[in-house]
This record gives sequence, C-alpha cells and structure tokens, in this order.
Amino acid sequence: MLVVEAANPLDPVPSALLARAQALQAETYAPENNHALPTEALAAPDIRFFAAREGDEVLGVGALAVRDGYGEVKAMFTTDAARGKGVGAALLRMIEDTAREEKLPVLHLETGEELAAAVRLYERHGFKRSGAFGDYQDDGISLFMTKVLD
Repeated sequence: MLVVEAANPLDPVPSALLARAQALQAETYAPENNHALPTEALAAPDIRFFAAREGDEVLGVGALAVRDGYGEVKAMFTTDAARGKGVGAALLRMIEDTAREEKLPVLHLETGEELAAAVRLYERHGFKRSGAFGDYQDDGISLFMTKVLD
C-alpha cells in the first residue's frame, strides 16, 4: 500500500533520490536554468518535505515551499520503477492538502518542457501554464504553472 508521509530529506534514501533528481536536472539544464533546491535547503523550516513509500521502499519525494501568500511545489521526483503508477499524483495530492492546511490560496511551480511527463502530471491535476512568479525570471527555458486552491 502506498503511503505518503512527512520525511527528512537528509535521511539516506530520500537524499539518494534527491541526488538522482539533481543529476537529471544538471544533465538537462545549464546551471543558470537549474532551479533545484540543494538537499540541505529542503530541510529548512519553511519546507514541508514528503516521501512516498510502499513498505520500506521509498518510491518518490516531493516538497511544498511555504512562501508569502502562496506555496511552491519543489523537488518532485519518482524512481524509474514508480513512474506511471500514481506515485507522483499521490505526492502532489499531499502537497496540495498541506497547502490548504497552511491556508495558502495558490500553488506555483517551475519546471521545463523537457520534463514532459511532469508537465502532463501537473496539467492532469489542474495546473495551468502561467507567468514567472517570486524571484524567477522568464528565461525562455522554464515553464511556470499555477493552480488556485479551493
């Protein structure tokens, strides 16, 4: 049974998954277009970090960054074996539920067209393409998405 729960990004298994995600980002984007948070930053007080587990196996991770007046989806990543099995959707539901509990009216995220499966996941869950937000600049590489929470 798949369980999504709060986790520590510095624990060995989530940290290893994050290292794989960061390696993918580094392969895909130039440093100036890579907006992944370092693993240590995901342990900050304004970050809610989650792991999706089936038994003892961690299948994916994701985070909510609590910002002033909005939330930001960060660090979404699943193992190759978990792709297409609802793990990303379960993580996203937890992030959305947590954002609602935090009384955040909207979620934003930054991704890229190259991550087509991620874009499809976000679109299926009601995210719409939008403009840059927060400290991001529209660099022609990043894709920004927004979802208003009810």
